[in-house]
Formats: sequence, structure tokens, C-alpha cells
Amino acid sequence: MAIKATVFKVDLQVADLDRDYYAAHKLTLARESSETDERLMVRVLAFALHADEALAFTSAMSDTDEPCLWKKDLEGRVELWIEVGLPDARRLRKASTRADEVVLYLYHGRQAGLWFEQNRSELAGLGNLRVLEVSPDSVRSLAGLASKTMDLSCTVQDGLASIAHGEGIVEVELTRLL
Repeated sequence: MAIKATVFKVDLQVADLDRDYYAAHKLTLARESSETDERLMVRVLAFALHADEALAFTSAMSDTDEPCLWKKDLEGRVELWIEVGLPDARRLRKASTRADEVVLYLYHGRQAGLWFEQNRSELAGLGNLRVLEVSPDSVRSLAGLASKTMDLSCTVQDGLASIAHGEGIVEVELTRLL
């Protein structure tokens, strides 16, 4: 018998001063039994950093033809494809042909660095790909916020992000690798 996904509800306030974007989002995420709190919260972070009314979570854990998040235009063309984790480089190459922009968030610490070094040359040729690494400390702090209902505020300014919650603020350290 398959274990059902756990549903998470997130009230997310976004103040992105870099993009002049300010909005409230009510998010519903399904976390499959194989997904960690770390991955779940990096998905929420990715949403906050690219927040838009057209940005949507997908069923990426079980469907290999979809990213974790994407933004499509009114005609169904993929404008933004967001991956989280350590995908196969071929998947990113395919995504770069299907979307205007592809963004990958790495969050596995040393393992992410090794993955990037192994795939750097292949990824360097993808002009519409950005690779960002979330620091291990930021990932741990974000994972500590995971609960079935969350009330979060994300502020983005000068490329820096902070997530405010009931007990304080998590400063998110991102490094652009590509």
C-alpha cells in the first residue's frame, strides 16, 4: 500500500525589492514520503525568490517530464523551469530547450559541490541556465521551519534573501555557481 503525500499549507508574503514585486501567496504543497524537509523548504524558497502569479508547483517527484516549479505564459510556453536537487545533466539540457530560463537550486552541501564539478563543462554551454547553491546552514535553518501550516515572509534585496517566521529570521546564503 502506497503512503499518501503529506499536505503543507504556506501563507507566504513576498517583498522582492530587486524586482519591485510585493504579494501574498497561499501555497499548498504535497510532500511525498521520500521527500525531506530540506527539499520541501528549498522548493518554498525557490518559489519565494521567483514569486509570480503564474508560478506553479508540479508533481516533479513522480513525473520526470516536469520541473519542481514552472511558469508558463498564457499559450502554455514555459518561461521559467526550476529544478531543486541534483538532477541528471541531460535533464537540464532538455529543460534548456523547452524553457526560456532554467534555474537549478543545489542544497546538498559537499555532495552538491562534487555534482557541480562533475557536470560543470556540460552545463556551461547552456546559456539560459543559472545554478545557485543554498548554503548547508541556510538549508538546516529552513528545514527547522517545516510544519504542516507555515506563515512566512520573504524579503529579497540586493540579491540577498531572508525568511521571517514566528521565532525570528533565517538569512539565506546563496552562491551563484553558473
